[in-house]
Amino acid sequence: MSRKHEHVIKSVLPGSIAEEMGIEAGDKLISVNGNVVEDVFDYQFYVNDEELLLLIKKQNGEEWELEIEKEEEEGLGIEFGQGLMDEYRSCRNHCIFCFIDQMPQGMRKTLYFKDDDARLSFLQGNYVTLTNMSDHDIDRILHYHLEPINISFQAMNPELRCRMLHNRFAGKALEKVDRLFAGGIQMNGQIVLCKGVNDGDELEYSIRELTRYIPCLMSVSVVPVGLTKYREGLFPLEPFGREEAREVLRVIHRWQDRIYREHGIHFIHAGDEWYLLAGEELPEEERYDGYLQLENGVGMLRLLEDEFQEAYEDARGDKKARKVSVATGLLAYPYIRRMAGQLQRKYPETDICVYPIRNDFFGEMITVSGLITGQDLIAQLRGKELGDRLLLPCSMFRSGEEVFLDDITLSEVEEALQVRADIVKSSGRDFVEAVTGAGIQGKHKTDSGKERR
Repeated sequence: MSRKHEHVIKSVLPGSIAEEMGIEAGDKLISVNGNVVEDVFDYQFYVNDEELLLLIKKQNGEEWELEIEKEEEEGLGIEFGQGLMDEYRSCRNHCIFCFIDQMPQGMRKTLYFKDDDARLSFLQGNYVTLTNMSDHDIDRILHYHLEPINISFQAMNPELRCRMLHNRFAGKALEKVDRLFAGGIQMNGQIVLCKGVNDGDELEYSIRELTRYIPCLMSVSVVPVGLTKYREGLFPLEPFGREEAREVLRVIHRWQDRIYREHGIHFIHAGDEWYLLAGEELPEEERYDGYLQLENGVGMLRLLEDEFQEAYEDARGDKKARKVSVATGLLAYPYIRRMAGQLQRKYPETDICVYPIRNDFFGEMITVSGLITGQDLIAQLRGKELGDRLLLPCSMFRSGEEVFLDDITLSEVEEALQVRADIVKSSGRDFVEAVTGAGIQGKHKTDSGKERR
């Protein structure tokens, strides 16, 4: 048996089956029921059986065969050092719009890693280009029926896709979508729109071609390319202007209407930034087909406003004196400011100062809260009236931690600004509760378990 895939056990949960069987941290998992475990998907599939035969290699070199009887889908209590139980796959492309290529030097090393790993699409919602997926990878997706998979299409013109990704195999990689479609795998898509490259007629062509994969392809987002100030030596890209944004929206809305008549879904969705650029109102909730693309900034502001309105209606109001401040990115600022003004009508003794944070670190064209650094926050809020508490959206922080992109911590911000800072979850209801300090009865519109950006 090949020993290529030996997985070191990081920890064993107390009281678990693994502990009972004498498995310890540092041991290696060799196989399950005679099957080599390539990664986490093999492991989760094989250990679901009621009867297992584990081959474990102890730290002293001994090999144990352990027979286990358990309930179907009952876990063993084993945790591995790597979430994938395998190395992360790095990107093989050199995309003309790559954000990582536009980052300054000196940030933490993990921010420079370009992943293009389909397994992270299933586990974390990442978008992948399909360029480094083998036929074996597709076979496993079909065998385990892993879905949905999120795909970065960018262009359906094979030659243009090769040029945009700087990969001569990028066009042929689109053929993998046909296999996923034939296997009934649910998909979501993304188009990063670059001015003068994949917009105009190419966008029309891409949308037309992508409709062939409905209903397996459930949604496709169109988002404007993010351009930082660190683009020296890179492909010359320009930002979209107001009229160009309006034209993009005209194309998307026209296709939405057509596809809805034919398929009952809107399918193609514009990122929130297009409406801000165009100076147009956000679409109604129904246009977003259940908010399938929130993590891509599609419908985020509409959902925020709707959730706020529901929470506002449930709130009883009071005359308690409060003074709080809110910091946010330029994109969400007009909406947060409007929400704060409305909230003050029901809480007249509550003073809310909303501060838009300009992105000096990456450049002013980057407007989302999730890319604001601690140093920009400190520099622009120092000396401002911040009240008793400063409210910061969770999107500004590394997942599960109190650290900004530039490694400045929440406590360092508090010390520099001499104010208590609270991290606020991403829904409109969370905003109301954070400002008022009161629990508002009701529930959120979404319950995906993910934080919205």
